[in-house]
Amino acid sequence: MDIVHILKALADENRIRMINLLRNGELCVCEIEAVLGTKQSNVSRHLNKLKVAGLITSEKKSQWVYYRLNEPTFQKFPFLLNIINEELEKIDICKEDLKLLEKFRESCRCCD
Repeated sequence: MDIVHILKALADENRIRMINLLRNGELCVCEIEAVLGTKQSNVSRHLNKLKVAGLITSEKKSQWVYYRLNEPTFQKFPFLLNIINEELEKIDICKEDLKLLEKFRESCRCCD
């Protein structure tokens, strides 16, 4: 985990939005895809960059892959938690994404 790679990974709006979604717990690719309104291949590419940077981890459950924040990285670089927990709440698109995720989860059972 290199701080330069971490900051480069965060230098994209879609990846910031994904981190915002994941701060409340693990998500399946289909949930992230639905909220961001992008194709699965694009979501997977961004998730891979976050994973290589050490910001997220993944776990396969049946046919679904679930992603979550990588806690050791956030313990090593505590300022990242400050950004995630305080600054992302100030960004309108991030607030909208959380609302969309809640609505999606109410209506979809694709990865239960």
